[in-house]
Amino acid sequence: MTRLEAKYPGENEYLQAVREVLESVEEVYNQHPEFEQARIVERMVEPDRIFTFRVTWVDDRGQVQTNLGYRVQFNSAIGPYKGGLRFHRAVTPSMLKFLGFEQTFKNALTTLPMGGAKGGSDFDPAGKSDAEIMRFCQAFMYELWQCIGPDQDIPAGDVGVGGREIGYLYGMYKKLAREYNTGVLTGKGGTWGGSVLRPEATGFGALYFTQHLLHKAGKDIAGQRVAISGFGNVAWGAATKALQLGAKVVAISGPDGVCAIPDGITPEMIDYMLEMRASNRNRVEDMADKFPGKTVFTAGKKAWSVPCDIALPCAFQNELALEDAQELKANGCWCCCEVSNMGCRPEAIHFFQQGGILFAPGKAVNAGGVATSGLEMTQNAQHISWSGKEVDEKLHYIMESIHHQCVQYGTRPDGSVDYVKGANIAGFMKVARAMLEQGII
Repeated sequence: MTRLEAKYPGENEYLQAVREVLESVEEVYNQHPEFEQARIVERMVEPDRIFTFRVTWVDDRGQVQTNLGYRVQFNSAIGPYKGGLRFHRAVTPSMLKFLGFEQTFKNALTTLPMGGAKGGSDFDPAGKSDAEIMRFCQAFMYELWQCIGPDQDIPAGDVGVGGREIGYLYGMYKKLAREYNTGVLTGKGGTWGGSVLRPEATGFGALYFTQHLLHKAGKDIAGQRVAISGFGNVAWGAATKALQLGAKVVAISGPDGVCAIPDGITPEMIDYMLEMRASNRNRVEDMADKFPGKTVFTAGKKAWSVPCDIALPCAFQNELALEDAQELKANGCWCCCEVSNMGCRPEAIHFFQQGGILFAPGKAVNAGGVATSGLEMTQNAQHISWSGKEVDEKLHYIMESIHHQCVQYGTRPDGSVDYVKGANIAGFMKVARAMLEQGII
């Protein structure tokens, strides 16, 4: 860590992610001298390669705009590179390195053969027209297309990149590559190679994992109050499945504040979340405007200010700080499952674990999204399409398997489970063994 901090000063998200994994696996790693001899850790923390490129596009006023684009291909020991594209003004190489590093272990947990990658741009979709987003996506793919492929690197969506953006990206890829190979991207439309349940998969999988965690602790999700941060695709899927499982979603939030829903979210509100995301306005207050009397908007506050039993961070990395964790506990929260990648700061995680609050990390909880992307890749490779029932059954199995791995490697002497340690060790061991068996490359 000292060498990495000196080498990459200021790359805080990346260094935070590496530290969390190394602290978790230290004891197990030191039991395998063959790992040290092959310098597995030193190799694993560095990405295989990073592509950086300029993205030039024209806005609706005819003005030329320039952004930076990136693709971090982190590790391909167990399969081709797999990870989303993020369009957000805060995107930096540090952010994408952290996400690619996390993705490597998350993908290893899914039981599917996928390596780790991440990419994106500092392009901000908020306030942009469909035409501007299309032109940006086309310009972005023009620079990326030769670096990806169905057996090489398969991007998907992430923050700021949904089905619309994937469609624009694929249209340009098809034009440039001169082949109809839908397996090069996942999260596609259902009429041209997309998988049923892919848009919902991250949120659905997160709730399936949460169910297993609660059952292990002798509890059930039915009747519990759930607070969710964000209102994008992931939060929408989580709210949908929480409602189906009998939970009561009492809050969603956005950059502008929190929308409390005292009587619980309704199917009509969940549907409206999709309209809010598509509007590019990035305002959760729109929910309160749409459903007056049933919701209460408070500017500048987070979802964690609303009393709840279960907290589901679904928005961004490091969104839940120590003071948020303290507020949650004071408001009666007894469980937090990260649905966003590294959604909780280290001091918040420590507070949860020391305070007896059930906690599970994003690399385990939110792996259902990339797992269903892997299922989409399989369908594309076989030129078939599975039913929603088939996909859901496979997603159930994968999330149960991930929970089992966490329990296997994370059970403490007193029988409780350290899900952070369990997830990190399970993912690390699979990748490390594959690297060892493939030689020094």
